[in-house]
Amino acid sequence: MYEWETRLTSVDNNRVVRPLEWGLDWTHGWPGRNGGPAGASSLGSSRGPSYGPLLGFSPESSSPTSRELLEYFSRFSDRIIRTSDDFYSYETPADFRLERREVQVFSTRETPDPRLEEKVRRKYAEFLRFTSPVATPYPENNLVNARWFPARGRRAVVLLPHWNSDAISYSSLCRIMNWMGIAVLRLSMPYHDIRRPAEIDRADYAVSANIGRTLDSVRQGVIDARCCLDWLEAQGYNRLGIVGTSLGSCYAFIATAHDPRIRVAAFNHASTYFADVVWHGQSTRHIREGLETAIDLDSLRQVWRAVSPMVYFDKFSRWPRRSLVIYAKYDMTFLPEFSEQVVEEFRRHKLDHKVVVLPCGHYTMGETPYKYMDGWQIVSFLRTAFE
Repeated sequence: MYEWETRLTSVDNNRVVRPLEWGLDWTHGWPGRNGGPAGASSLGSSRGPSYGPLLGFSPESSSPTSRELLEYFSRFSDRIIRTSDDFYSYETPADFRLERREVQVFSTRETPDPRLEEKVRRKYAEFLRFTSPVATPYPENNLVNARWFPARGRRAVVLLPHWNSDAISYSSLCRIMNWMGIAVLRLSMPYHDIRRPAEIDRADYAVSANIGRTLDSVRQGVIDARCCLDWLEAQGYNRLGIVGTSLGSCYAFIATAHDPRIRVAAFNHASTYFADVVWHGQSTRHIREGLETAIDLDSLRQVWRAVSPMVYFDKFSRWPRRSLVIYAKYDMTFLPEFSEQVVEEFRRHKLDHKVVVLPCGHYTMGETPYKYMDGWQIVSFLRTAFE
């Protein structure tokens, strides 16, 4: 199984090693201007952050040292966690619309699979589009895209794929949920498929050696998912859930911890701290290569704590809901020991949850027969979880 997993992680040969960047400029819009409440907030104001002086240096300084930047992001991360309802808040977009267009693959591989391209040729679908409350320097990324799989009834879920998924992944799972009477919005996460800037071949800006940009990307993904819930509510759906895989599972957990409307949640792969996955995961070894000469794991864990599911269990516990946690026994990306720690937190907080352990790895979960086992667990859970 480990050999199979390693072989699958080696298919993509266009991963790029980038050095550590602090990405201080990405913090300038948190949380007021880009999605937080108007005017002053506990973290800053609509004109930009006011926390620099509180942390011992001005973020606008032309040459802060690495030590100052580490201290800044560490303390800032702690403040975000304390006031995370503010950090992950937003104003509902005013430009929701459905757009019918041809389905595209948007492969992240150096050589796209022609069979997939042929599979979607001349096929059309409806996509929900709206402007993300989180503004970035990339116009493509600022326009949210979610493929719409409608179904009659009152049940609906937002589905968040894995990191670097193409645009047609999970389509079959969405259709199966439709057969069960569950509508699905399959979200294109930040910097993925149609939202990917032309300068990159993969969704590298979603998770990278740029500290601030990675934080901002998670915030955007969480907020975009919550906006999808707004649109579903406007369509009459009032029994709402979320399904996330891998990176999408991280986004889904944080969204669920901050949104009482989510009553059903399925986490397909689960891990503790964002930094631990990047540091130990086989699929992120190129990111670690760019980071490890400039920052150690403990420091990285601290600056990325605010986008780590582990720190939000108390907030996750505020509202009753049913959860499914799936992890893989031979996972080399979300290591099983991290998933077991997540399960222990569910138990410690006495949360209503079900745990499934599959005899495969992270990538092999997408292969036969494990993808069918995984899909069966998800749809079986959703079939009764809304009741």
